[in-house]
Amino acid sequence: MRRSLEKPAIQRRQPQARHIEIGDRKALETSRHWQQALPGGRKDSRYYEIVEDTIMPEFDFRYFILRGNDGAIRAVQPFFLLNQDLLEGSGKALRSAANFVRRLWPSFLTMRTLMLGCAAGEGHLDRQDEDIAGQDAALLARNITPLAKEMGAKLIVLKEFPAQYRKALKPFLAHGFSHIPSLPMAELKLDYKDFEDYLRRGVSARMRSDLRRKYRQADAGAPISVTVHRDICDIIDEVYPLYLHVYNRSSQHFEKLTKEYFCALSRRMPDKSRFFVWRCEGKVIAFSLTMVHDDHICNEYLGLDYDVALSRHLYFVAFRDVTSWAIANGYQRCLSTGLSYEPKFKLGFDLYPLDLYVRHTSDRWNALFKRILPWLEPTRQDPVLKRFANYDALWADTMCAQGEAAKPDDERQVSGSVVKKSG
Repeated sequence: MRRSLEKPAIQRRQPQARHIEIGDRKALETSRHWQQALPGGRKDSRYYEIVEDTIMPEFDFRYFILRGNDGAIRAVQPFFLLNQDLLEGSGKALRSAANFVRRLWPSFLTMRTLMLGCAAGEGHLDRQDEDIAGQDAALLARNITPLAKEMGAKLIVLKEFPAQYRKALKPFLAHGFSHIPSLPMAELKLDYKDFEDYLRRGVSARMRSDLRRKYRQADAGAPISVTVHRDICDIIDEVYPLYLHVYNRSSQHFEKLTKEYFCALSRRMPDKSRFFVWRCEGKVIAFSLTMVHDDHICNEYLGLDYDVALSRHLYFVAFRDVTSWAIANGYQRCLSTGLSYEPKFKLGFDLYPLDLYVRHTSDRWNALFKRILPWLEPTRQDPVLKRFANYDALWADTMCAQGEAAKPDDERQVSGSVVKKSG
């Protein structure tokens, strides 16, 4: 075999970040870096701007701006401040007990919280190189607690970072943070020729029979058609009430989206956004917001008309049509947001772990908080999660990583200071 004599290309190493500023959107208006920030996922800098502009008006959105010694922006990590109910994802018994206490102490287990990440979705680090991202994380980990104190926050949370960041985020463990699982997303590999091939190879015989029965019942009535849109603004008044139907029926409420949110995605992120709309006899009966990036499609939000949703099995009709479209368009993975784990388990999904990193800004209270945090973590309340084959991945590396982080990172290796900037 002939051996190549070509020298490998020299990769230019990304410069380190050395200083942190705190800014708002105005501080980033003219930044070329911000315009291209967070390129590794579906939700780039445009998405963070949409969330800030259209939902969560009670949140205080800000940005950690990481600069090099030359003053150039090296990375931007969005964060927001809110009053967080620590029992939001806990069980009914614990919430009932807390509600009794809250009659006398309304703010019991509610804390001013700094959340690093995205208010509507999973969080990501700005820079994709693992070593550089780890250095950025080390700089943030050293400085985030005193900065949070100055902003009046009692609690700091790194919100729902995918497990791929566990190595890069280890510096936070060395600075008093605890690592626990959040409610995971789910992932289905799409290595099938078409949906029929998926039914043959991707689910059990019992589930395959059940799905075929559901689809026969769905097809027995008036025809249901599906169309795919990049812009949904013209029919937002038809689809938005369906989103509210699903939101109001959910046992756990997270961000409540607005009409403006969906329209902004249509207009500002048409390359990433796909809206599936199902009609029966001219009436919109279901819709799904999905987002696409590289090799995957993600089911973000679903809206259903419950007058027909159960009898026509619209959840499974939507799954069939979105999956068929994704396979036909060459996507290799289908992601789905958290909750509704029972049908996802039966449909052959695996769990897609998301992590929380949490600490109290007081060292004394943080020692106590570490003891009670396992009782507050959200996955404890869903027994279906333990049935997934990769359930252990939710906790994998957590305890050993916290054990390895006995000493803070070497301050001499990655120096860093804080420069606070208003705006």
